[in-house]
Amino acid sequence: MVAVLPGRPESRLQALATGYWDSRRITAYITGSAIAILGEPQTILQTIYDDNEEPLEAIALDEASGKIAVCTYDAVRIYKPFGQEDDAFRWALHYSFDVERDQCVAEERTSISLSWGASEELVVAHSHLELYQTTSSTPRCLWRKRLANPVRIASVSYDSAYIASVGQYDRLVKVWRRLSYGSDDVRFDFLYLPHPQAVTNIQWRRPRHIDQTIDNVLYTFCIDNKLRLWTGSDGHSHQHLQLCATVDLAVSIQDRALEDPTVSPLRWAFILHGRDLSAATEKAVQEARPDQDTTALEHVIAIANRSPEVVVVLDGRGHMSAWGLENVGSRSQKCNIFNVAHITSPEFDFLKGVTTNVPHVEAYSYCNTGIHLHILLHFFDGTIEVYRTNIASLFDPTPQTRRLSFRCLWTGHSAPIKKIVRNYSGRAIVSRTGSGQSIVWKHELNNERTRLSQQAAINLDSHVHRMLLIRKGRFVLYLRDKTISLWDCRKTNPVLLSEVDYDVPGKPLCLLILPRQHIEDYTTAHVATITSEKQGIVWEVKLPFYKPQENVPVVNGIGYHQEGTVREFTKFELKDAGDLAYVLPVDPAGSSPVVSGFLDVFAVDVAISYTHSGRVEFWTARVDQEKQHVEWLSTNSMETGLSNPILVSGNSLKKAALVNSNRSELTIWGVRGGRLEYSQDFENHNTIRDLDWTSTPDGQSILAVGFPHRVLLISQMRFDYLNKGPAWAPIREISTRVLTPHPIGDSTWLGDGHLVIGAGNQFFIYDRHFDVSGSLITSLRLPRRKGGKWDLFEVVQRLNGPLPVFHPQFLSQCILSGKIALVHRVLLALHKTLKFWVEGETIDDYLGLPLEDFWSGEYTDNHTGHSSRKQRNDSGDYFSGDRRMSFDDGDDEVFSEEVAMKIGEKLTEIGLPQLSRHEQIQLVDIVECVGTVEKQRRSLDENGARFMLFYRQHALRKRRTNENHMSWREIAWAYHSGSQDILLDFVSRQHHGPMLWEDAREAGIYLWLTDTAAVKTQFEIIARNEYSKSEMKNPVDCSLFYLALKKKTVLQGLWRMASWNREQGATQRFLANNFDDPKWRTAALKNAYALMSKRRFAYAAAFFLLADHLQDAVNVCLNQLKDLQLAIAITRVYEGDHGPVLRKLLEEEVLSIAAKDGNRWLASWAFWMLHRRDMAVRALITPVYTLLETPGSSGLQSKSFLTDDPALVILYAQLRQKTLQTLRGASKVTPKVEWEFVLHNARLYGRMGCDLLGLDLVRNWEFLKPAPTAPAELGGEINPLTLLKRRSSLVVADMPVPSHVSSPVVEKATSLQVPAEMKSGHGTPLTPHKPKPPPTVFEEPDANSLLDSFGF
Repeated sequence: MVAVLPGRPESRLQALATGYWDSRRITAYITGSAIAILGEPQTILQTIYDDNEEPLEAIALDEASGKIAVCTYDAVRIYKPFGQEDDAFRWALHYSFDVERDQCVAEERTSISLSWGASEELVVAHSHLELYQTTSSTPRCLWRKRLANPVRIASVSYDSAYIASVGQYDRLVKVWRRLSYGSDDVRFDFLYLPHPQAVTNIQWRRPRHIDQTIDNVLYTFCIDNKLRLWTGSDGHSHQHLQLCATVDLAVSIQDRALEDPTVSPLRWAFILHGRDLSAATEKAVQEARPDQDTTALEHVIAIANRSPEVVVVLDGRGHMSAWGLENVGSRSQKCNIFNVAHITSPEFDFLKGVTTNVPHVEAYSYCNTGIHLHILLHFFDGTIEVYRTNIASLFDPTPQTRRLSFRCLWTGHSAPIKKIVRNYSGRAIVSRTGSGQSIVWKHELNNERTRLSQQAAINLDSHVHRMLLIRKGRFVLYLRDKTISLWDCRKTNPVLLSEVDYDVPGKPLCLLILPRQHIEDYTTAHVATITSEKQGIVWEVKLPFYKPQENVPVVNGIGYHQEGTVREFTKFELKDAGDLAYVLPVDPAGSSPVVSGFLDVFAVDVAISYTHSGRVEFWTARVDQEKQHVEWLSTNSMETGLSNPILVSGNSLKKAALVNSNRSELTIWGVRGGRLEYSQDFENHNTIRDLDWTSTPDGQSILAVGFPHRVLLISQMRFDYLNKGPAWAPIREISTRVLTPHPIGDSTWLGDGHLVIGAGNQFFIYDRHFDVSGSLITSLRLPRRKGGKWDLFEVVQRLNGPLPVFHPQFLSQCILSGKIALVHRVLLALHKTLKFWVEGETIDDYLGLPLEDFWSGEYTDNHTGHSSRKQRNDSGDYFSGDRRMSFDDGDDEVFSEEVAMKIGEKLTEIGLPQLSRHEQIQLVDIVECVGTVEKQRRSLDENGARFMLFYRQHALRKRRTNENHMSWREIAWAYHSGSQDILLDFVSRQHHGPMLWEDAREAGIYLWLTDTAAVKTQFEIIARNEYSKSEMKNPVDCSLFYLALKKKTVLQGLWRMASWNREQGATQRFLANNFDDPKWRTAALKNAYALMSKRRFAYAAAFFLLADHLQDAVNVCLNQLKDLQLAIAITRVYEGDHGPVLRKLLEEEVLSIAAKDGNRWLASWAFWMLHRRDMAVRALITPVYTLLETPGSSGLQSKSFLTDDPALVILYAQLRQKTLQTLRGASKVTPKVEWEFVLHNARLYGRMGCDLLGLDLVRNWEFLKPAPTAPAELGGEINPLTLLKRRSSLVVADMPVPSHVSSPVVEKATSLQVPAEMKSGHGTPLTPHKPKPPPTVFEEPDANSLLDSFGF
């Protein structure tokens, strides 16, 4: 926190108290029903709220004990400090007692005054003068005296020897002299100190420290502008206090040029006590530089050596004079008054030219040891200004340019803040309380001082629905029940310019400013409200000209207008908005919007709406001045599925945050992509109260989530699909509980990223710099920084934005995109950089590589599946082409496993500043994996290489993560690979022992193996390994596997060797039966259900297979064992890839899971297994639930951002022209959908930090040719191969082509030898089979499709 507005001080004589206690400066003042306690001017120690409805009247601080006394009209409360040992100061209520008032006086509502004396004695003055002893557990009244007139102010001397009091408009100061100090018998006598006019203030001389004994001196300030000093007599007089000296404050400042001689001149004065003068002089001497002029310093040293008290006089209009009072309190020497300084400087113009309604001012000063002099000016208009000054500069007789340093302003509200609204630029905010008090605050962007300055205060007498600041806070609009009003806030006293009535059905939900039609016409604004009935009003607001050098423009024939006006412009209806719950203005984010004048989806969003059903919609608007109406357009919308959200907030980057109805769960949505990016349940005790958006200059979003006593800042992060990392993360937590017990009312962002929090009467302003805790460093993986301070924007930009080309995520995405040669080049460049690196040298993010290499296609297979330039070849081999890299030194180097090892060794020695420790470990893993795969480059296809790379990476980091199986993305690569035998061998060798089922499931072997014979062979290996995994060699462990293979005899042989098993005999006899007999199948079923009851589920599934109940065995795997892969594996082994159980499993279970989770990898795999390759292609680009025969409702999981993956576009480009079926599926995808899919994936690359890959995608993507319209005489059927832009002989003909649709390419495709993958069930063989049953997966009819006439 860099700034605090502790609350509006009350306009009372004793509203502020300051003192030096326990080597600390403590200042406390009354604000509303609260006490603000501060240490340093910008350090708030505590805020105490008084529960009593009575207003607080006075406050006093005891420098000896640190106790703070406050009082209302009828009660006194004393707060005692604690926590000094732990340096955590807090004041707690020590006790409270009522003020005894006479019944007749109680009705007059007189004031009350407090003052601390010695030994923790407290004077309470009202209609009575009372002295209390507060050291005991309960305060005890030592003395009480009724007064003739109620007291206005009372003050007790520091040794409790005297009590001085004065009444309202009283010219007689009554001084009570203490005669006895006994606790049982306290007596006083009194005398009067006469003055010619009413006395305004009194105070006693302060000792240099609390234990010092000094002669008491009373200072009295009178309305005649004179200060009088009263000191003790020589003891022979009956008058124990006598007038010692008088200072004429009026004549002390001689410049009368601006003053009316008939009016008493304005003078403010304060006493600079001797102890403060000495401390300030000592600090000035310590800070003096040898090279500076010593005149001012010698002058102030000479003054301090005379040990005077100094009275400082100000007129508030640029003048100051100071007078020394020497020998004050001396009974042997006469008091000597001498001039210290007379200064004229604009720095002393505290009134800033104000001549009317000048508020009353109380001036204070203090100076602790080791700090400069501080001056406090308490303006009774509700502010306290705090200044710091070097006393040598303050009293320097020579002209100075810098005498005062403004420290801060103490102000705020006098009641709890309910709402804060910012203007668009964040240069101004307006706040209001529940009682109708509203204040406009200004903020200078990127100023060294992070502070708010009060612009204007407005008191409204009725409830305000909405507020709107326009023109950087110069004007403010208030929307109330039936009126809208415009206020001019350019001056301290705001002016009501216009107020008009309105009538519209429903409750107003918002107040929006619409984009300007003519940007140069700054005096015209259009504001709108929308009600719960979807009705709206637009008002035209005409503003006074306020820019200097006005050349009054004429816009649309409208000329000069001086007065501000509001008129109804038009009414409208938002027809398609749905059942509106709220409409809110969009929080600005990113760069400043450019008003285009067009009404389209690229226009600036002005509002976000949400309905009771959870539909979020962004709106833009355009004002048509000629037709006198406003057009509205929905730019983006989505159904979140969250009913009755209680809070919603959106920003101009199309991010929306929603809070559920019980205020506990937060979700963040990317509305442009229709994806759920963050979900967090904070539980019921963490009630979410507020949501506010801001962003970094480069458009990275930050959300402030407000709770009752804390604000959590959540930043967007790069998408990480490989590690499934979070898209948002908390980066800072701000707690207000230590500063105030009052819950947060509202918060908002300023334009430069500073956060304003309103809690109770106070504002807390936090800048962008904060300490990052150790736990946060670990979770965000930030490098540790000396001092621990981070800039908020710097942290967010580090978590987002473009990645260096050697970042593990960038390299991984290059590998997925087929850019292995580019990866080799990056790693070789990194190798060269690290080899010649010296400490202190910076490492370029791009390693000196030309940027065009990343999108030119020279080092990559482009997304059409055709190699380009150096990698162009007929086989399309992923690793073919020129892998030799040339550097400037002329040395050619080839990437190899040895180079990878050298890079890994360097990375263990050198820390890359762009990477966190975790990311550098990942980089070492990737380098090792690329080196390992390089050995297999001649025998692997590109999909096999992808799987091998990521499987190796998975194996390396498995111990550091909780991942226990490969993702469906890697399974899809392996499934579509033609090198599965190599992959199987590679996976087997990765395990340093026999492969068990857990290992096979981790690698997904039985999902991606396409050769049925290989599936059974590998399954039998698993069966043997499961049997022999333990020393006992239990046949139960392998029963399921052998019975799935239908090798009961092998299992019988194993049971014969299990003599140790007590179930051996019964099991052997049972297995010896013929299970083709229904009788024994029934017996096997009974045994299976018995095993189910004993929770031996795997063994029960084996007996279901023995009974030939494959479906029941599958159900056990799914429901009890929760093992989908096991269900698929035993089904493929038991009945092959064309059986009804596998089809049902894929259709009813796998596709349902894919639809529920939005898993397009899984859906594509399932459709391909079902031989619906057209649907497999469409599943990569279309939401899965829309492709099912009975599409269900999509849950939150299916809307997660993790359902997206830019690698989907790579597989889509690869599969869409692989076979005739996939071409047919691709033809069902309209060009617009494909275009949006490509752009969406390019945006995903940008969000991942891989902007270069996004550029490569949109630059090199190739769309299919539009299908020609088939002639009517051919039955409307077309050739799918005509969709290709290039002739290709590699398209597999996996569907019958009508005889009249023929071409040489088709004939060549149908005459090709059937690939091995199709022989193994991976595809559908072209040889005749039994007639296929009609497909059970629903395929919606598409009237616009060009391939409907194929009849499928």
